[in-house]
This record gives sequence, C-alpha cells and structure tokens, in this order.
Amino acid sequence: MTAFAAFQPENIGGTTIVLSTTGADGTSYERVVSPIDDDGQLFVAANHWPRAWYYRALENPNVRVTREGETTDYRAVPVSEQERERLLDESGFPLVAYVFTGFAPRQFLRLDPR
Repeated sequence: MTAFAAFQPENIGGTTIVLSTTGADGTSYERVVSPIDDDGQLFVAANHWPRAWYYRALENPNVRVTREGETTDYRAVPVSEQERERLLDESGFPLVAYVFTGFAPRQFLRLDPR
C-alpha cells in the first residue's frame, strides 16, 4: 500500500458510499466518497483532485447514493457559506491528508432525498 492509499476514504475511518453522477452525454459515473452525516442530513465533500464527480453533480444534481447495499435518489445542492464553515469546523480532515491532496479547497454538497 502506498502512503497516499492509506488516506483514501475507505481508510480514514467510517463507512463509504458510492455516488453516481450523470455526465452531459448521459453517461453514468460512480465515485467512492466518505459521507458526512450531520443529524440525519447527508453531505459529501470534494476533498482532492480529481473532482469531475463534483462538477457533474453541480451540472446535473440528480444523483444516486449506494450505502450499505441500498440505493437512494438524491438532489445534490451546493451548501451555503454558513453550512460550509460549520462543516469545515465539524468534519475534521487530517493535516496530512491536506498535504497529500495539494491543499485543495474542500467543497461540500448537501444531498437532499428526492
């Protein structure tokens, strides 16, 4: 295992989800990400590159999440600045992960059930 692999979502604690997004041409893409569950509200963070999944979700916010074998439809919504600041304070992200990701700015999406 490489040093970077040790900090992939499935290795930094907690469960992971599979987020399915749709490209402009209708192609479906899947990405494994770590969810942030905040009092029953689900969020995901674009922590590092590549971020194609994040930009696809902004362009087509109808996404699917597979979690523990169950698939649910959501609408991906960019968070407000207040939500972003709160999530940055609460979610924690190891400094070493920032180093490995080139200090990429974290962007969040709230996943609202459809």
